[in-house]
This record gives sequence, structure tokens and C-alpha cells, in this order.
Amino acid sequence: MSRRVVRQSKFRHVFGQAAKADQAYEDIRVSKVTWDSSFCAVNPKFLAIIVEAGGGGAFIVLPLAKTGRVDKNYPLVTGHTAPVLDIDWCPHNDNVIASASDDTTIMVWQIPDYTPMRNITEPIITLEGHSKRVGILSWHPTARNVLLSAGGDNVIIIWNVGTGEVLLSLDDMHPDIIHSVCWNSNGSLLATTCKDKTLRIVDPRKGQVVAERFAAHEGMRPMRAIFTRQGHIFTTGFTRMSQRELGLWDPNNFVEPVALQEMDTSNGVLLPFYDADSSIVYLCGKGDSSIRYFEITDEPPFVHYLNTFGSKEPQRGMGFMPKRGLDVSKCEIARFYKLHERKCEPIIMTVPRKSDLFQDDLYPDTPGPEPALEADEWLSGQDAEPVLISLRDGYVPPKHRELRVTKRNILDARPPSGPRRSQSASDAPLSNMLETLLEQIKALREQVQAQEQRITALENMLCELVDGTD
Repeated sequence: MSRRVVRQSKFRHVFGQAAKADQAYEDIRVSKVTWDSSFCAVNPKFLAIIVEAGGGGAFIVLPLAKTGRVDKNYPLVTGHTAPVLDIDWCPHNDNVIASASDDTTIMVWQIPDYTPMRNITEPIITLEGHSKRVGILSWHPTARNVLLSAGGDNVIIIWNVGTGEVLLSLDDMHPDIIHSVCWNSNGSLLATTCKDKTLRIVDPRKGQVVAERFAAHEGMRPMRAIFTRQGHIFTTGFTRMSQRELGLWDPNNFVEPVALQEMDTSNGVLLPFYDADSSIVYLCGKGDSSIRYFEITDEPPFVHYLNTFGSKEPQRGMGFMPKRGLDVSKCEIARFYKLHERKCEPIIMTVPRKSDLFQDDLYPDTPGPEPALEADEWLSGQDAEPVLISLRDGYVPPKHRELRVTKRNILDARPPSGPRRSQSASDAPLSNMLETLLEQIKALREQVQAQEQRITALENMLCELVDGTD
């Protein structure tokens, strides 16, 4: 009689648990917009949720510690003239968040560490380049201030947020609406899915599709794709009979899938959240009341079902905490922020361990908040893996760091190369005038920066006074 061999894995017993009632965020009017984004973004400092707002689009930003009932007059981030469709925290600055809207713009916001007295209405910068709604945002994983946006105009734009410039525009690749875009670990490639049912691997700097697969999932409903740490592509989609399906693909050989599994029959698009450190993918369907999770390995069947976290209430959206925001003392390997109709509930995924010591095998070094490259270096063709940090002593978010935007000055542009005509006497006054203007602009800039620093100092004093009275 043969003995069944159980697959060895330290993640076989991962279990999920909803936080206690007093750890949830109550009385939040979560957005009812019909859009397949997660509606929630979280980092080690803040929780951001897209909310219902009259006369435009808004989202709320709460310090993680501000649990319980949220005051109905709590300040919002308002600036868009139409509903907000997606939000994403900058991975290299925990106080900077980008928002995309139905009004065709992207706005980048600086969130203060203190609670503001009124709505935040002025973004650091507004990025305008799409002709239709913008529904997808994704920051570059390793380059400073590089942000990707994808819109209903079937165009992907990559921006330098530090200057407000368009670095790259990919406008001839997708013939229909783009459903998802994902960077690989060093930001050299993109995986995109589109309404034309094609999965594409794109080199954005060359402006080329390096590999593609038509009908990775045969159904017409939206497909999602993410990169795994092995360089494979994990996809979720639908069969021709509208059954939900997951797939694993090798971009070097798109003919046959590495793995393809049918799941269940449901309308909700499965949003994949991937943890590269443990190689676990968590599937959250909009409208589902469960989170299913799988481990991706090099052994057949490659995608191994681990377990399902179930609850009674369906989810309207989901936030996924970066690894550096987890509690390593409790062997927490993932934390979700589940959106209900009127509240947000943390869900904690834990590996049971008897020892209270730091578990090296659960927490390899993970991407930290420092960028590996500048935007110009990445654009010129350089690649770099994320700068890793150890979680052995826990992670303390750095103090407030301000994002400074320096728009390029067209007057200060370099002269064109090639033969120059000799400067005549009549050109001299014009040249002098330009130099004077440039000096005046420079002096005004310095004055503005000095005033901004004074305002920041006064705001900090005000916060300290308020904290003292409390």
C-alpha cells in the first residue's frame, strides 16, 4: 500500500483572520463607481480609499492608527472634477499618492503626517495627456518619480512626476481598452491585457511588443496579468463558458500554458495580489466574500492551492499592504484591507509558529523605500533591482519627505546643435533681455521656495500646539 506524499511547504498552513471590530474603519462611503480597480491603496503610514463625493471625485486618507468611526466631516482629497477611478501610493515616498480620474487627468498629492483641518484641494502636479478617462496607475518599482498611466484612449503614458514631463507614450500597441498593466521586478518590462483578448509583454523604452499571446483565456470578460519572481506571467480570466480561470505562462514560450486551472462560475473579475518574497498569489474577486491563495513553485502543477479565507460580507475593493508594513513579531505574511459598503476591515494572513524569534525563512530582505535609479537613468536604458532592506528589527517609516517638482524651463533649454549664425549687434539687446528675465525668474523661484519653507514650519508649529493641547 503506497503512502501519499504531502507536498512540503512552509506556507501550507497560512490562515486568514479578520481584525477585531475596534480595528476596522467605520462610516466610510466607499465609491459605487463601476470600475474594476481595487478602490483602496495602503502603505506603512496611511490607508487611502476612493469615496462617494458630490460634484467631482474624492478619496479619503487615514493614518493607519486612526481606527474606529470616521467623522463625517473628516477632510478628503478633492481636486478631480469627475469620479476617481484608481489610486496608488509612491513606493519611494510614503507621503505621496497619485490619483486617476474620469476627468482625463492624473493628480499627484503630498499627504501631511498631521491631520489636515480642511479638504486637500491642491495637488503637487496635474498630469494632462490622455484624451479619455484614466483608469490605471502604477509607479515604477525602482526608478524615482516614474509613474505609468493607462486610459480609455488605449494609450499608456510614462511620466516623470518630478518634472511633469511625458517620458514615453505607447499609443499604437493596444487597439482596444487596456484592462491591466504590471511592471516586472526591475521595471524593464510591462505585462498588459486588453479587450482584444491579447496578453502582451512590452519593452516600454524600445516601444516594442516583445511577446504576445492571443486568448490566454478564451472568455470575453476582463483578464488580469502580473509578473512572478521567476519571470513567468500569472493571469486570471474567464473560459468561453464564463467560468473563472487562472493561468501561468512562460513569456519565452507562449504556445502552451505552464499551468491552467478552472476555478468557479462567477461574474466578478479576480484581482491578483502577489507577494514575491513568499511567491504566494492572493485572488480577490469583486463581489466575492472570500480570498483564495495559491503558492507558485517550480514543481508540477506549479500553482498549488493553499486555502481560502471566507467571510459573510462581499468585498467592494481591496488594499494590499507592502511587506515592510507587516508585523513580523506575529509572523504576519500579508495584510489586506477589505472594503465593505460603509467600512474597511483589515484581514491578517499568518503562518503559525511556536517561536517568538524573528523567522528568517518567512522574511527575506524585501524592497525598501529607496529608489535604485533616477528617472533619467532608467530612460537612458539602465536597469536595477529594488534596494532591499531587512525586517529583522521591524520597519519604521521615515519622517515626512517632500516631493519637489521642478518643471523644465523652455527658456533654459540648450541651444540646438549645428552651425550657428554669428550674433549681430541687433541680437545683443535681445540676448541681454533673456538673461535678465532668467535671473528674475530664478530669484522669484528662490523667494517662493523660502515662503513654502516658512509655511511648512508654521504648520508644524501649529500641529505641535494642537498635539500639546490634546
